[in-house]
Amino acid sequence: MTRKWLILIFIFCCISGKITAHDNSLKLWYDKPAKQWVEALPLGNGRIGAMVFGDPAHERFQLNEETVWGGSPHNNTNPNAKEALPRIRRLIFEGKNKEAQELCGPAICSQSANGMPYQTVGTLHLDFEGINQYDDFYRDLDIEKAIATTRFTANGITYIREAFTSFPDRLLIIKLTASKKKSISFTAHYTTPYTENTEFCISPRKELQLNGKANDHEGIEGKIRFTALTRIDNNGGTLKVTSDSTLQVKNADSVTLYVSIGTNFINYKDVSGDALKAARQYMKQAGKNYTKRKEAHIAAYQQYFNRVSLDLGSNDQIKKPTDRRVREFSSVTDPQMAALYFQFGRYLLICSSQPGGQAANLQGIWNYQLRAPWDGKYTTDINVEMNYWPAETTALSEMHEPFLQLVKEVAIQGRESASMYSCRGWTLHHNTDIWRTTGAVDGAKYGVWPTCNAWFCQHLWDRYLFSGDKNYLAEVYPIMRGACEFYLDFLVREPKNNWLVVAPSYSPENSPSVNGKRGFVIVAGTTMDNQMVYDLFYNTIQAANLMNENTAFTDSLQTVANHLAPMQVGRWGQLQEWMEDWDNPQDHHRHVSHLWGLYPGRQISAYHSPVLFEAAKTSLTARGDHSTGWSMGWKVCLWARLLDGNHAYKLITEQLHPTTDERGQNGGTYPNLFDAHPPFQIDGNFGCTAGITEMFVQSHDGAVHLLPALPDVWERGVIKGIRCRGGFLLEEMKWEKGQMQTATICSTIGGTLRIRTGSPLYLNGEKLEPVEQAPCNNPLLQPQPIRKPLIAANAPLSIPQYKETYIYDITTDVGKKYTLSTRPMNH
Repeated sequence: MTRKWLILIFIFCCISGKITAHDNSLKLWYDKPAKQWVEALPLGNGRIGAMVFGDPAHERFQLNEETVWGGSPHNNTNPNAKEALPRIRRLIFEGKNKEAQELCGPAICSQSANGMPYQTVGTLHLDFEGINQYDDFYRDLDIEKAIATTRFTANGITYIREAFTSFPDRLLIIKLTASKKKSISFTAHYTTPYTENTEFCISPRKELQLNGKANDHEGIEGKIRFTALTRIDNNGGTLKVTSDSTLQVKNADSVTLYVSIGTNFINYKDVSGDALKAARQYMKQAGKNYTKRKEAHIAAYQQYFNRVSLDLGSNDQIKKPTDRRVREFSSVTDPQMAALYFQFGRYLLICSSQPGGQAANLQGIWNYQLRAPWDGKYTTDINVEMNYWPAETTALSEMHEPFLQLVKEVAIQGRESASMYSCRGWTLHHNTDIWRTTGAVDGAKYGVWPTCNAWFCQHLWDRYLFSGDKNYLAEVYPIMRGACEFYLDFLVREPKNNWLVVAPSYSPENSPSVNGKRGFVIVAGTTMDNQMVYDLFYNTIQAANLMNENTAFTDSLQTVANHLAPMQVGRWGQLQEWMEDWDNPQDHHRHVSHLWGLYPGRQISAYHSPVLFEAAKTSLTARGDHSTGWSMGWKVCLWARLLDGNHAYKLITEQLHPTTDERGQNGGTYPNLFDAHPPFQIDGNFGCTAGITEMFVQSHDGAVHLLPALPDVWERGVIKGIRCRGGFLLEEMKWEKGQMQTATICSTIGGTLRIRTGSPLYLNGEKLEPVEQAPCNNPLLQPQPIRKPLIAANAPLSIPQYKETYIYDITTDVGKKYTLSTRPMNH
């Protein structure tokens, strides 16, 4: 009998272990409360964000609202640029770059404001009675349901706290329960870091109320007003007012708290709303059946999250707390951690960027300071674009919409920036904010970069390549055309080669090494600018043809594109970052701006531009691996595009380097999986999610390439739901021993599906015949034409030999599914 019971207990333990592993597969979980903000767990519904600390005795919910920014509607362009522009260009072309840079400060950079800060609201505190010691502590963030849970035992009583930022109800909802009745007692109050223009009170409806006003900044009056309300519904016990800003619950069986936040923000030009009225409107959703509210929240969230799944296998690491797994990731194989990190990026995008709201900023929507790092602005020379790299590929197209709306709005404001150079169209520089300011900010060393419009337009066109939606294209085409008109007026011929170049500009945020010295950043014709303007012109020509635009306009674009400075291979075989061969092979700068044409651009590839491909690899290798967090996320994408899965994986291990430091530039990942620049920047999370996607499937280079950069460590797996250009959906792909087994692809708009793979393929059991490397007849999959690069006379060149691939063309019908396999179906 004893042996029988031992066997049963053993079986139960094994089953329990499996259940625990399964339950934790999409959870960040910890065995201690958060002490630092970078250990707290993020909740968000696009509009409001909350960081949950999980302290049994003193719980905190740090609160944000997406429109609480300093300042008010304005723009910050500099009218002096018109007069100074010819002289600045002359100085650059004479090699007097330092003098040109000195002139750019007063002539081009904003003389008013450098941009407004994203700000916090405050913190809701719950101070509990009788919880001095506790055991069996556990807290988690379930990213499959977007719910944070804290559980512990104190005085023999088990307490459970659930919190979620409801997507349909637009509230933070907190549920407190205990295993014994009359066991929940606490006081609730707000704090905020604002030192003026704030008010704490109890509303006539017996709610905590915090009224505040965002700050003035750099001479711009702060006009955003906000109101936070907390309603407490207690089941059993009592609720009473204990001061003019504190509520007390005594001896309750359970409690539900509802937090709403309203502001007076209407749009980037209008702040005439009523913050209290908005908060009360959201609070109307409170008090409904908790279970139904929770179910509705999960359903609303999962309509996005459940579109994509990734299974890379699992092991005993899943049984460990998340912060420990981060510490051990570089030394212990943990494939499920990579899958969790991939999905965490999707979670953050869903939670920080909802249709109809604001774009995710430098910190998404999570910030505890009056001035977020770098003001939390939309840094547009890489960071805000990186936020949206996974949007289309990982089936979160709706989450892309707030950013596309930002593009539409800066295109309006950006007419003033174009005008300051006496140009048509629109442009902006390396930063904007909620007010859509478009001037050059942060001084000449960082701000003189008038080419952001080209990068923004790349997002507009790339979205079309995924959907083929001509109604959408008709909506955004005028924005693309306006950006082109700016360059038709702004580009200037440089005297040495007679190329058309952008001047003045710089290569974000790096400076060249000339004769071993770094003395300036302002130059003409940087490689990134050339790549982006060429991308804009080529894409706009394609769009114009679809819009039946007159040929005179497209002919002018083609003529100018033919005279842009080409990409160049420099003296040590690198892709040059500047028009001159100034690259230093010892430069380990975090930005790799000249590799834009490799990713996110489409101009450099193994199969259509092998010389540039090898030069890009040389440059990236020289830059090194470890860097700031977001930079390593970008490098995951770049190494995936270089078809080197093992090196891409190495960058993932570099990014998942543990840290709690909120200063410096050492990179890594915080215990709550936030990306560390340091400090926290959310773009690294999004960049790595995009890079992992590129390791499994790519569709930028004339075909849907399956498993282009699979690392050895992910020997087997299943991925579902990835979107590809051409309107194709990779419904499911399985691989074993590093080789694809099956893939099911749905064609949403029809047309030719071109597949690239490392193995011969069968379609529905019938062997497919490879096609020659001829142009694909699907315009949504066609690569950009490659211009011949210039190669330094002494450049060491070698064209690499790549693993043989097979190319197949499949004619598809709308809505039909196509199952590919590497062996006959009856095998």
